[in-house]
Amino acid sequence: MPTTTRYRRRWAALAVLLVAEAMNLLDATIVQVAGPAIHAGLPGPAADVPWFSAAYTLPFAAFLITGGRLGDIFGRARVFRLGVAGFALASAACAAAGDAGLLIGARGVQGAAAALVIPQTIGLIRALFDGDERAKALGTIGPVMGLSAVTGPLLGGLLTQSVSWRAAFLVNVPLGLAVLLAARLLREDRAATRPRLDVVGTALAAGGAGLLVYPLIDPAGTNWGLLAAGVAVLVVFGFHQRRAAAPLVEPSLFANRGFPAALAGSLLFFAVMTGLMQVVPMQLQLGLGADVRTAGLTLLPLSAGLAVSSYVAGARLVPKFGARVMFAGLALLTAGILAALAAGVGAYPWALALCGLGMGAFTVPFFTAALDRVRPAETGSAAGLLNAVQQLGGTLGVALLGGLYLGTGKATTALGLGAALAVAAAVAVVPLSSRRGR
Repeated sequence: MPTTTRYRRRWAALAVLLVAEAMNLLDATIVQVAGPAIHAGLPGPAADVPWFSAAYTLPFAAFLITGGRLGDIFGRARVFRLGVAGFALASAACAAAGDAGLLIGARGVQGAAAALVIPQTIGLIRALFDGDERAKALGTIGPVMGLSAVTGPLLGGLLTQSVSWRAAFLVNVPLGLAVLLAARLLREDRAATRPRLDVVGTALAAGGAGLLVYPLIDPAGTNWGLLAAGVAVLVVFGFHQRRAAAPLVEPSLFANRGFPAALAGSLLFFAVMTGLMQVVPMQLQLGLGADVRTAGLTLLPLSAGLAVSSYVAGARLVPKFGARVMFAGLALLTAGILAALAAGVGAYPWALALCGLGMGAFTVPFFTAALDRVRPAETGSAAGLLNAVQQLGGTLGVALLGGLYLGTGKATTALGLGAALAVAAAVAVVPLSSRRGR
C-alpha cells in the first residue's frame, strides 16, 4: 500500500475513533438540559430526573477498567465495534422508552456500552501512530472533548425545543451506524499474550468504582458510608490484584513512579476541568438569571482555546519540548482561573479562553508521556484505568466545585479551590517529566 494511502487511512481511522468519543461525551451532557422535558413527557416522580444522567455515569465509571481488559483479550477493534453497536441500540431504546424506569434502564446499558468503547480509543491510537504523529493524533482528543462538552447542552436544548427530547437520543443511531460502517479502517490490536479475565477482580473493580461514584452523583446528598465502602472495596481490589494469576490491572504499571503520577494528575486535572465547566453555567443561570443558551455560549471561548492549543501542542510544542509543555499548560489554566476569580463575570470570555489554552496544552503532553511508559501488553489496563480515573476526577470536580458553589452561593470559593487543584496537578505530574520515571 502506498505511503500516502496508509497515511490517509490512519487519519481516517482516527476520525472514526473521535466520532465515537464525541458520541459518549455528547450523551453524557445532552440529558442535563433535556431532563425536565423528559420528566414532563414520561410518568414518574421528579426524583427520577437526576437519574436520567446518573444511570449513564455509574455503569460507565464502574466498567471502564474491565472494558480496557476485554480489549486486551478479544481485540480492541472488535470490542470497540461491539460497544458502538450496543450504544446505538441502547440509544434507540432510550428514544422509544414509554416510562421513566425503562429510560433509566436503557441509559444504564448505554453507559456500560460506552465503557467498552472509550478505553479502546487510546490503545487503537497507540497502535495506529508512532513518534511525533502519535502526539498529533492525541492532540485531536482535546478539541473533541471541549467542543462536545459545550455542544452537548446546546444540542440537547435545541433538539428538545424544536423537535422532541427523543431526538436527543435518536441522533446517536445514525452516528453509531456510520462509525460501524467505517470501523473496517481500524487495525486490530490486542495484547501479544492473551490474558484471562479476572472475574473476581472485575466484580471488585466494578463494585468499588460504583460505590465510590454513586455518593458523588446521588441527588439526595453524599452518603459517606457508601463512599467509605467504595474505598474499602478498592483497597481489597488492590490486594487481590497483587495475588491474582491474571490480574485485571497489570501490576507492572506501578513498577515506577510514572504511571501512578499519571493517575494522580488525571484525577486532579479533570476535577478542575469538569468542575469549572459546571460552575460557570451554574453561576450564570442560578446567580444571574441567564438562559441555557447564553450559559452554553459563554463556554465557547474555552472550547476554542482548547482546540487551538491542542493542535499546536501536538504539532509543534510536544515534539520540540516534550513533557515540559504540561507545566506551561497548567500555568495557563491556573492564570485563567485566577483572572476569573479576580475580575468576575466580566472577565469570563478571555479568562475562559486562557483556561482552554491551558487545558489543551496540558492534555496532549500528558497522555503522550503517560503512554510512553506503557508496554503493549499493558495498554488495555492502562487505558481502562486512566479513563476510569478521568471519570472519577470529573465526577469529583462536579461534586466538590459544584457543591461548594451551591453551598456558599459564591463562585469565587469554587474557583479558588479549582486553582488550588490545578497547582496540585502540576506537583503530581512531576515524575512524568523525568527520564527516571520512564
